[in-house]
Order: sequence, then C-alpha cells, then structure tokens
Amino acid sequence: MADRAYRLANWAFRRVLTWFADWQVEGQEHVPPFGPLIVIANHLSNLDPPLLAVSIPRRLHFVAKRTLFRWGLGVFLRAYGAYPVDRDGADTPAMLWALRLLRQDGTLVVFPEGHRNPQRGMRRGQPGLALLALKAQAPILPVGITGTEHLGPLWRVAFPTGRLRVRIGQPFTLPHWEGKLAREQLQALTDMAMERVAQLLPPGYRGVYGGATAGKKGATGL
Repeated sequence: MADRAYRLANWAFRRVLTWFADWQVEGQEHVPPFGPLIVIANHLSNLDPPLLAVSIPRRLHFVAKRTLFRWGLGVFLRAYGAYPVDRDGADTPAMLWALRLLRQDGTLVVFPEGHRNPQRGMRRGQPGLALLALKAQAPILPVGITGTEHLGPLWRVAFPTGRLRVRIGQPFTLPHWEGKLAREQLQALTDMAMERVAQLLPPGYRGVYGGATAGKKGATGL
C-alpha cells in the first residue's frame, strides 16, 4: 500500500512538473543502485522532498517535523515514507527507525539544516547527520537544489513553476573514527559533508559554506 501511494504521488508530481516547470536533473548516474544510502540536500521549500523523490531513482524515505503529522496529512506522509521527528533535542525513536531502515539497505533523505530556508543561503548542518552516517556505516549522496525557494505553500505541489534544478554529486563516506566522538568532532564531519552539497550549488546558495570549493580532502569517494 505504501509503495503504491509513493509511486502514484510521484507519477502525478512528475506530470505537473513537466507541464508547468522547467525541471532538470543532473548526475543521476551517481546514484548507487542498491545498498544503504543517506541523501543530503539543502532545504528551500516544502516541495524539496517530492522533487527529490522524482529525481532520484530509488525508493526514498524521509524524516519530517512531527507537527506535519496532525490531521489527515499524517496518513499520507506515512504512506509516502516519512517518519515524524521532534526537532527540539535528540529523538531516539527517530534515530532507531533511521538505523533500522539503513541496515535494511533503505534510502533515507536528510536535510541537515533542520529547517527550510527560502532565503537561499545554506545554514550550518546539525551534527546528528555525522552520527547517523557513522553508526549506520552508510555512504552519503550530496544533492544541490535550486529554484524551489519561491514554492513555499504545500498547494504549490499541484502547480510548481519556475526553473527547478536538482544536481546530484558523487557518493562518499565519512572518515572512520575510533571511540566516541565529541559534538565538535561530529560537527566537523557534518560540515565536511555539507561542503559537498555546497559545491553543487551556485555561490548565492552556499551561505555559511560559501568557501566550499571542489576537490577538498577528507571524505572518501566511492
């Protein structure tokens, strides 16, 4: 039932994108065909999750703020592959769900900034990304999104317009660390991953990662 809802929703969204928007995807050849995968991206709009779902050729799952699961919307979100998360502080059930998904070779989308930012410039990623990637021993796929910042309201999923671009980078793994990591170390690893996203974006979208340039050392490409 969930997979059917996912496919149907993506079919419909793909159609309206084709009708109303100038939508292009670059780098689909970088997406691993199987195995655990964490997809990370900058977050501009409520339309970013469905845009990724129709742009990345894998069955995606998401975490979304718990308040979105109120009323009837929660039924659809769960069928679409989303799991509710409390954004204030650690959310152990959400972390356990994500680890279980990845250990079953699932694909999880994470927006490390934690909040939508329609002002374009990237905010600093949260250190939970690095913790999840290291615990799951999963590769990370960086994605840069542009053009969705003017598509704020959810109803725009039925009428997406403008020049929408999804640029997919090469997957990589974080360097292995022995023992328990301090928050500062997790933050440094998350920043390393976020720089991979920034490299896929025009300078005006990079925000706090404005100094990111291609070819930085640290993470290991696959």
